[in-house]
Amino acid sequence: MRSPRPTLRRRLVAVVIGLLAVAAATMGAVSTLALRGTLVTQLDIRLQASADRAAKAPDGRTPLPGEGGLPAGDPPAGLTVRGQGAGTLNLTVFSSGLVRAGYLDRSGAFLPLDAAQRDVLAAVPADGMPRTVTLPGLGSWRVVAVAPHPGGLLVTGLSMAEISSTVRSYLIGEAAIAGLGLAVAGLAGTVLVRREMEPLERVAATAARVSEQPLERGAVVLERVPEGDTDATTEVGQVGAALNRMLGHVESALAARHESEMQVRQFVADASHELRTPLASIRGYAELVRRLPEPVPPDAVHAMERVESESVRMTALVEDLLLLARLDAGRALDRTEVDLAALAVDAVTDAHAAGPRHTWRLELPGADVPPATGDLDAPDTEIEPAVALGDEHRLRQVLANLLANARVHTPEGTTVVTSVWCRDGEVLVQVRDDGPGIAPDLVPRLFQRFARGDAARSPKDGSTGLGLAIVHAVVTAHGGRIEVDGTPGATTFTVHLPAAT
Repeated sequence: MRSPRPTLRRRLVAVVIGLLAVAAATMGAVSTLALRGTLVTQLDIRLQASADRAAKAPDGRTPLPGEGGLPAGDPPAGLTVRGQGAGTLNLTVFSSGLVRAGYLDRSGAFLPLDAAQRDVLAAVPADGMPRTVTLPGLGSWRVVAVAPHPGGLLVTGLSMAEISSTVRSYLIGEAAIAGLGLAVAGLAGTVLVRREMEPLERVAATAARVSEQPLERGAVVLERVPEGDTDATTEVGQVGAALNRMLGHVESALAARHESEMQVRQFVADASHELRTPLASIRGYAELVRRLPEPVPPDAVHAMERVESESVRMTALVEDLLLLARLDAGRALDRTEVDLAALAVDAVTDAHAAGPRHTWRLELPGADVPPATGDLDAPDTEIEPAVALGDEHRLRQVLANLLANARVHTPEGTTVVTSVWCRDGEVLVQVRDDGPGIAPDLVPRLFQRFARGDAARSPKDGSTGLGLAIVHAVVTAHGGRIEVDGTPGATTFTVHLPAAT
């Protein structure tokens, strides 16, 4: 799983601290190298003076072993002259092969060098140039070697321990100061970045609040970014100004859409209302013609039957359109306690009468055995109420439309099961069948008006394409929701309604 990216505020602070750390490290490295170079230069001056003193020592020239000089095991003459301090090293090689080597420790006591240390010093070129060597067990030394006479070698050295200690202390001090400076910079950077990011956060908060508004219906008034956050001279202000312009365009488009929808809804409501009377008249006159006492030609009787049938169908369509228009207008519904279990019994009974070739089953709360078709009124079935608060007539229409949808769009012999139960403060009504299912491309627009599958486009089944749209509108008006699963062999509509307390 990919970890979330840090916020822009944290990334900015991290970049600032990183740049400061790089700058501090660069300055520290340069100053440390400069300090070490200065100390080494000073040490070289001291080394040259010490080497001059050693070269002027009495046995610095060519005495033979036991002749006019110190015994072979004694300190070199270069360490015994006046002015040589602690930490001075000397190696003297005579032309006879005699080697005297040692150094003065911090207390000024003489300590001899071992063979490995003497070998390192003996390998130093005798060109009089200061060099740094590392002696086993003694660390780094700055040495200079000369050949005072043929076959002889005089090496003088000074310990670099003091330089190393000074540089080490300087580095520790620099690190402490840099760490403290980075901590202060981090704290100050956090405060400054937070202050500078506040306008951007306000712009984001405005966009978030706008995104949470219900923009799909009704008149919409969109919030704007405060004027103080729309200064075009700043980057954040440019974002705020651009967002305000976009919100203005969106608000204008939504207002135009809402006005157009209101005109269409008003037209549908007015047309539906006005069509009810002439449709009732057409239906009445058709019935009157069929009931005339005088003989009527069979063709005329058939024509009147068709006129009456189509007027009934058009009346149902007009009533559905008028109901949707009223729900769109937000007209209040009746609010009474409605037992959905009782409504389910009535709805399944009516569905059985309308579609006797389907198998209808009912599952109710408290029933020991789910009653089947023909056993809906069985005296031994104990049914617990499933009470919701709503409009009984409209909820009855919801059940009727769901069962009619299952009857119309499934073949004969299909089993349709209606279930009612209570759960977590809700009353759930479920209608499922083992029919052919719903085409996947139809599911997203299933509850839109006049949405019908290809198999249902023939007017022979009386479908108007408004049944599920009415179900969705009525359930939504009750504060509920409807879900659909169009899996073939397990098509399921589930209605969730708030239970009455």
